[in-house]
Amino acid sequence: MVENNTVCKDLEDAGVMIPIIFPFSSPVWPQLSSFPSFRFGLSLLLLSCNVAARAMATCLNLTMVSMVNSTNPQGLPNNSSKKLLDNIKNPVYNWSPDIQGIILSSGFFGMIFIQIPAGYLSGIFSVKKMVGSALFFCSLFSMLTPLAAELGDTSVIVCRAAHGVAQGIAGTAQHEIWVKWAPPLERGQLTSMSQSGSLLGSFIVLLMTGLICESLGWPMVFYIFGACGCALCLLWFVLFYDDPKDHPCISISEKEYITSSLAQQVSSSRQYLPIKAMLKSLPVWAIILGGFAYFCTNSLLILYTPMFINSVLHVTITKNGLLSGLPHLFAWICSILSGQMTDFFLTRNILRLITIRKLFTTLGLLLPAIFSLCMVYLSFSFYSTVIFLILANATVSFALCGVLINALDIAPRYYGFLRGITCFFGMIGGLISSILTGWILSQDPESSWFKVFFLLAAINVTSLIFYLVFAKAEIQDWAEEKQDTRL
Repeated sequence: MVENNTVCKDLEDAGVMIPIIFPFSSPVWPQLSSFPSFRFGLSLLLLSCNVAARAMATCLNLTMVSMVNSTNPQGLPNNSSKKLLDNIKNPVYNWSPDIQGIILSSGFFGMIFIQIPAGYLSGIFSVKKMVGSALFFCSLFSMLTPLAAELGDTSVIVCRAAHGVAQGIAGTAQHEIWVKWAPPLERGQLTSMSQSGSLLGSFIVLLMTGLICESLGWPMVFYIFGACGCALCLLWFVLFYDDPKDHPCISISEKEYITSSLAQQVSSSRQYLPIKAMLKSLPVWAIILGGFAYFCTNSLLILYTPMFINSVLHVTITKNGLLSGLPHLFAWICSILSGQMTDFFLTRNILRLITIRKLFTTLGLLLPAIFSLCMVYLSFSFYSTVIFLILANATVSFALCGVLINALDIAPRYYGFLRGITCFFGMIGGLISSILTGWILSQDPESSWFKVFFLLAAINVTSLIFYLVFAKAEIQDWAEEKQDTRL
């Protein structure tokens, strides 16, 4: 017990975030009630940036209803002055469903093809400049969306595609931050907290967008979220530094703890990408397949939850929005808790690192598949369906501390690049799953949801088996520091 207390005291002096959800396990709990560390604040800043980025990206899904919801042909005058004022506040456009679909997907296509280049460049250029500039352009293109809509559908498509490129750069490049800022014992907390901003952003969008559209008009949605993004961009350039050694505000003890804990992993030199070794690495393919399954599950549940609620529960659109938002809130809470638990297991030597990664990957891929099938077979009431729906969406976030962070364990030097590859194949998986789901729902209305969730379960189980067999958690030979390496 004396030894454990000494270790905890040393970690406390260095600013280590011992999981605060288990206060009974920490003998230094009273001292940890204050703000734990600067890197924790950095994680909160990234969380806020991700909230804003997700809000700017997904608000169009809801504002589109107001942008095209008009019974009058565009350009014809209204007899009522009230209608004229409403049209000024909420201009409407005659976009066909096909055009609407292209507009909604343009941001996704802009984001998907920037993943690998962004991941590679994040290991070469300043992450501070990449993320900050990308967040600024996200905000700029968001605020330009109403003007682009006035110019025509082509302008909106170009604007949203450019927004997707900027969002893809910000979302992928930020993972390189934790190569220098996240000690091994805290990677779960720091990464899960920062990434959970996307989940919280989805919840906020579903709550706020409708209210803003009704009270201020749909253009204000883009202006408000864009302004928030600009404010966070300013904070980012002021508060963040690429290397903790260069930061003027971080304490000496925290700086020394971070640099010493990462001394064997972070190198000042940049070596060539061992593409051939990566292609032959089964642990890399395990991460890619696990990420593929995660994105398939996440995309399907996010895109089709409102449709499932409408077809099964038959509620009003207001209740549909609330029920669609609740799973994102619980997913955000679940992601925070999973990060705390992984680092608790690791700090207390309860489980090995590879066991932790496999455990949370299993929870993040298997539980959503099980709860999705339960929605079809075991739901006999409104409340049971809602409970299974929330559980299916929330448990996906367990994978954030499993397969989605595993590349940082096996190749911290190339984490940004590997993360870009994982996101690229994962987004392709999300695109395929959404297209297949739409096709299944249109072909067989009788048993369509069972087929959709059964397909989801098959993808998750297959990918999970491969991951459990081949996943590793130690630095691979091809990712270690090498001397005198030349192109």
